[in-house]
Amino acid sequence: MATPSTERKSRRVFRAIADPARRKILDRLATQGESPALELGEGFRSSQPALSKHLKVLRDAGLVRVRREGRLHLYALDAGPLREVAEWIDLYQRFWSGRLDALGQYLDSRNPDEKGKSPKETR
Repeated sequence: MATPSTERKSRRVFRAIADPARRKILDRLATQGESPALELGEGFRSSQPALSKHLKVLRDAGLVRVRREGRLHLYALDAGPLREVAEWIDLYQRFWSGRLDALGQYLDSRNPDEKGKSPKETR
């Protein structure tokens, strides 16, 4: 059973990745590596304060680390907390895969003569 602090961490991660702008920031960090905040905000239609808020949400969720180099704040991805998200999604992927397999078996049992034929051949 999850502890209250674990549940809070999970909520923070799911809340952080729910926003498309934050997912875009994570994508950039995954592909570009460590980057300054201003570079992460390039191409966004939001203000610097909005970018700062997004980065704070990502930090609070444990999805990014920040270090200072002179006046620059350099951000790096910490994908560890996304493992729980991947495991949760995997549960539903297995669920739907099983459902689709069952549907395929049902359809095959209803039309044994059509098995293996292309859709054009069954018309």
